[in-house]
Amino acid sequence: MPQADLKIGRIVSAPFDENTYIAHLTGRNDCVVFDPGFEPGAILAYLDQHSLTPAAIVCTHGHSDHIAGNQTLKNRWPACPLVIGERDAEKLTDANLNLSAPFGVELISPPADRLLREGEKFEAAGLQFEILEAPGHSIGHIVLVCRHAEPWYVFGGDVLFAGSVGRTDFPDGNFDDLRNAIHNKLFTLPEETIVLPGHGPETTMGREKRSNPFVGAPSGYRA
Repeated sequence: MPQADLKIGRIVSAPFDENTYIAHLTGRNDCVVFDPGFEPGAILAYLDQHSLTPAAIVCTHGHSDHIAGNQTLKNRWPACPLVIGERDAEKLTDANLNLSAPFGVELISPPADRLLREGEKFEAAGLQFEILEAPGHSIGHIVLVCRHAEPWYVFGGDVLFAGSVGRTDFPDGNFDDLRNAIHNKLFTLPEETIVLPGHGPETTMGREKRSNPFVGAPSGYRA
């Protein structure tokens, strides 16, 4: 999947088939963990197998399936910063806002150590990411664009999926906001840019522009 010296591992957690990504550079033992899910043991096993230590834990948004493993990682690496978009930070420590309480689980994450905003550059483990705010699925959702390798990579959370988009029927969801973020921020990236979504297989910007029934050409989108 990755090119050059950028390596990206994926761990899929039940029950929502949520994707956790681990990005690192060849020859380094530090990494960035994106969206630790409900199977943190599998994340730890991957890190141990590859002799990796997290330099940052990054959450694209604050829903429970994307933050469930935060506590386990922070227990092992207390000094590792937990990072999230500023408008979703309160979800980490509120079981109602992160949607765990409605499912009968009171899931609380450690609070954020750093908040990210539109246009910032975030650096960790030798990698640099541009922050784009992409509300719609969650009001404080961010995506992170990595230009280290070609094609570029977008750690996209629950914004744009292969053939679909993130659901917008949550309390702070809004389909118009989601569509606008995809059209104005993601679809302006090169067509070969690889999207690493929070659920399901990877895709490319070009493929979704051409074929996504919700926001692509079939829905009326024109570049």
